[in-house]
Amino acid sequence: MTEDLAGLRAIGWPYPGPVTDPQWAALLAAHPLARPARVTEQHRSGYVVAEGVEAGVAVESPPDWQRPPGYRKGMVPAEQRAAVGDWVLVEAGKIVALLPRHSAIKRGAAGEHYKQQLIAANIDTVFVVCGLDADFNPRRIERYLLLVQGSGAGAVVVLTKADQAAAGNPDAIAEALAALAGTAAQGAAVVALNARDRDDLGALAPWLQPGRSIVLVGSSGAGKSTLTNTLLGVERMKTGAVRDSDARGRHTTTHRALIPLPSGACLIDTPGMRELKPTGEEDVAENFSDIEALAEQCRFRDCKHEREPGCAVRAALEAGTLDGERYANFLKLRDEVAGAAGKLANRMAQKSDEKVQGKALHKRLDEKYGRH
Repeated sequence: MTEDLAGLRAIGWPYPGPVTDPQWAALLAAHPLARPARVTEQHRSGYVVAEGVEAGVAVESPPDWQRPPGYRKGMVPAEQRAAVGDWVLVEAGKIVALLPRHSAIKRGAAGEHYKQQLIAANIDTVFVVCGLDADFNPRRIERYLLLVQGSGAGAVVVLTKADQAAAGNPDAIAEALAALAGTAAQGAAVVALNARDRDDLGALAPWLQPGRSIVLVGSSGAGKSTLTNTLLGVERMKTGAVRDSDARGRHTTTHRALIPLPSGACLIDTPGMRELKPTGEEDVAENFSDIEALAEQCRFRDCKHEREPGCAVRAALEAGTLDGERYANFLKLRDEVAGAAGKLANRMAQKSDEKVQGKALHKRLDEKYGRH
């Protein structure tokens, strides 16, 4: 595989020399005829993978990944199948193994039953893209950052349409940065720019170094495709106008795709997401450590932050040092994560019971028919 390293490294291969991860090494050894490749597109009918910056090739997925006409027990869950950004082993036009991920961006899938949807894998940085128009929503940005937290990737808030905002209100950018002060204090970088201006995009250079992988997330009309086109230097991604009422646009990006950039980094553009449900694996306290720090100063350990004397959280709200909307969003996200965590626990317990029952059934059948 040595002669292929240059091509693989151009699309994010993490090893300059021999593979050091024991799980990766074991899978490579178990499939000596297979070639490593990265998933660049995911479709219902299969995957497109690449071994370098050249165009990818279509490959078949393993039988237990394929979506049957009806529900079929034993099928590999969606979050355990390959997604854009994953590294796989391919042999004779088929994926034969999925290499372990170092990061995964997930959300709770829409619907009544608990499921996870994998957005992208093996990502170094998530660009949370939000327009400085009617699309600007600090609370939604906090929700995106909650999903990124714990994924293994870093986060950068990219505020687009800075030129338009400043033209209408010279203080617009300063006001937006002030509204995100709590978010920035948690360690997420915030960058305001004009997504059509290549010079402005120089502010993103630290996260676009060779071998790095970035995914863009944000609502439709936020400027993700415009940002992608400017980074590429060509109009590759379709862009569209936004509605005047709420600055939302149509889904100009219809599927996730990994695109090599001239800088040597790889970028994944994603369709706009209208629903951002937590998976139940998030740590809300980590994203709102400022509020948690205040809670530790309350007189009572079990303070509900309502009418208790000596409540540091209420005092900060009354003094204006803690944003009331940020605190309300903290409570909302905390309850959502707790609810999702309960569904996740129930699902895991159900799977465990099914496994135990399956083993018991096989044992009875073995005893009945004398199988050993």
